[in-house]
Amino acid sequence: MARINKIGVLTSGGDAPGMNAAVRAVVRATIFYGWEAYGIYRGYKGMIEGDIRKLESKDVGNIIQRGGTILKSARCPEFRTKEGRAKAYENLLLHGIDALVVIGGDGTFTGAGLFSEEFDIPVVGIPGTIDNDMFGTDFTIGYDTALNTVVQTVDRIKDTASSHDRLFFVEVMGRGAGFLALTGGIATGAEAILIPEAEGQEEKLNKYLNDERAEPKDSHIILVAEGNTVGGAEEIAKRVAKEFPKYDVRVNILGHMQRGGAPSAFDRFLASRMGVAAVEALKDNQRSIMVGFKNHQIVHVPFNKTIAHSPELNKTLLDINDILNL
Repeated sequence: MARINKIGVLTSGGDAPGMNAAVRAVVRATIFYGWEAYGIYRGYKGMIEGDIRKLESKDVGNIIQRGGTILKSARCPEFRTKEGRAKAYENLLLHGIDALVVIGGDGTFTGAGLFSEEFDIPVVGIPGTIDNDMFGTDFTIGYDTALNTVVQTVDRIKDTASSHDRLFFVEVMGRGAGFLALTGGIATGAEAILIPEAEGQEEKLNKYLNDERAEPKDSHIILVAEGNTVGGAEEIAKRVAKEFPKYDVRVNILGHMQRGGAPSAFDRFLASRMGVAAVEALKDNQRSIMVGFKNHQIVHVPFNKTIAHSPELNKTLLDINDILNL
């Protein structure tokens, strides 16, 4: 393998709290090992357009506590074409960049793996997504912060629900994975949780709403993952209001507020550890891998493996919620 002299770092896909901490760690670890660090702005779009700048240690100072990503992110359909990837590679050559660290989710890693194979350039990925839906790691950057945002917001909604004896459907992110809804539901004492991975959810919800034990409660919180099999919170709420008129039904969609805010202590720690591990993986001649965090240890997972598989949701947690919502 050719000697590495310059490492580029980019963020791609949806932003996640802790991405800045990861960028900081990559840049400073790169400089620590005697190489030059380059920030690639707006993800693969910036790589194609040549929006690349050298970064010094001071350039990533005072960003560990900031949400979002200073490198920004953007959609880039052009990178899905061979011609677009060729443009991106030409710009890397122009700046002398011979290795990459990419921070994002499975779409980011799909592009990175293809790019690495086509142009024989080492690429290491860091999982950054609030959905926590990456195979090969217990946690992704941003998940813990988003979970805390969900919990804090639902706690406030519960105050209003209790004051007015209302039934709230609270929709959280998770188009293809219910980790936020499930863990957040248990943490907030939600009466029911609707997620993409579970079957028979509508029947369970109806059973709860018909249960005489539910009526004395002064509040009812139903946490809904946006991609669940029953429908969106608005759709479900309309049906429930019609079929169960005894409930005063309301809807709250948390939306993009879950992505924002200062990263939690854990996300800062995780991002910092993964950032250093990504640079050290390149130092050890690794390529086309994601650095993950399993059982509190750094692991290396091939891109093709983390892209091809989905993490399994612990169904026992659904049973726990059923037990606790009596």
